[in-house]
Parts: sequence; structure tokens; C-alpha cells
Amino acid sequence: MSEGVRRRVLVVEDDAKIAQLLVDYLHDEGFEAEAIANGRDALQGIERSVPAAVILDLMLPGLDGIGVCRAVRAFSDVPILMLTARVDEVDRLLGLDTGADDYVCKPFSPREVMARVRALLRRAEGRIGATSAVWSVDEEGLRIAWRGEWLPLTPLEFRMLRRLLGRPGRVFSRAQLLDSLHEDLRDVSDRAIDSHIKNLRRKIQAVDPDSLCIESVYGVGYRFDPPG
Repeated sequence: MSEGVRRRVLVVEDDAKIAQLLVDYLHDEGFEAEAIANGRDALQGIERSVPAAVILDLMLPGLDGIGVCRAVRAFSDVPILMLTARVDEVDRLLGLDTGADDYVCKPFSPREVMARVRALLRRAEGRIGATSAVWSVDEEGLRIAWRGEWLPLTPLEFRMLRRLLGRPGRVFSRAQLLDSLHEDLRDVSDRAIDSHIKNLRRKIQAVDPDSLCIESVYGVGYRFDPPG
């Protein structure tokens, strides 16, 4: 982070101890940070001044995290990291489909939360995109090069990998990956997504054996973590 530039992160959490813990860690990481305990108050604050990122609890007084996320997405693409103690799949998928970029389950490691926030900010600032030092995307040719070598992808695999590469650090549910496949939807099931991910991993590792960049997120789907 450049000297003198302190990005602001908003913590929306009604548990005072958790909120203070996150604010303290954010300060230690060089961020400005403030905590708001009420969902409606948080939404009003974001409307007045959009922060660099939002750490958003699912269960809040006034307006829950899902409601806050939906409302924010109507006017901003600010990175949103959802916190939840409700670990059933419906809540997690609902949070992500509403527009949250990632989620962390309670109890959590504050250091993991900091790492997720930094990853979301890198993506938002455009440091990682369709082209990087590791990969490049040829939209017209429907092909992707990995460390200078074209991967032998099917059209379906190309669209799926392009979706993952476009949002590094974001968790995609299987349903969201299905939605990215457009005309191929008729031929693909949730379980088939797992098979295609397995093929993508195999093809990437054929070029880059040490790359384990497509991570499984238990009960939800997959996340692309860029290799070094």
C-alpha cells in the first residue's frame, strides 16, 4: 500500500467483540476501518460514501446482510465479504447469488479474513484480469494460454475457465458456473460441473505441474486463486 494512502473498509457486524477484533486487525494491516452494527445504518453509510470493501455479517438488526448486499449491488460493485454463522448451503448460496464476492464462516481466523479482503481489493483494482504474467485469454479464438502454451480446451471449458479467471478470489456456486455456459446449459448438470473442473485442473497441471489454482469450496462450488 502506498505511503499516505489508507483504504477504508467498513465492518458491518452487530457482535461488538467480533467487530472490534476485525477493526483492530484492519488497522494493523494499514486500512482505515469503522464498524456499524445495524444493516440499515450501514446501507445509508455506503450510499453516502462507498468504502474500498465491506465485511458484512449475514444476521443483522434493521436489515440483514442479504438485504444490504442486494441494495448495495443496485448502485455499486464494491467488494463484499460475507460473514455467516449459518453454514447450511442455502444461506451460503443465497449470499453469493445476491452479489457477495466471497464468504467466511464463523468462527474464523482474522488473518484469513484479512487475506480474503486483500484478494478482493486486488481484483477490484484490476491488478488481475483477463491477461496476466501467467495466462492470457483470446476471446475471438476461444482459447486460453497458460505460461505461454495454449490449453486444449473445449468451448465449454473455455467459458468456464474464463469466468473463473475474470473474478480471482471469488467463490462461484455450481449454479453460477452453469449460468456462464449459455447455450451449453442443456447438456450440463451440477455434477458435470465437477467433472469439467477436474479436466481443467488436469490440463493446467499438464503445463504447470505445481499449479493448484482452482480450489474446491465445500458445499458451494469453486474459487480461482492465482498462482505466483
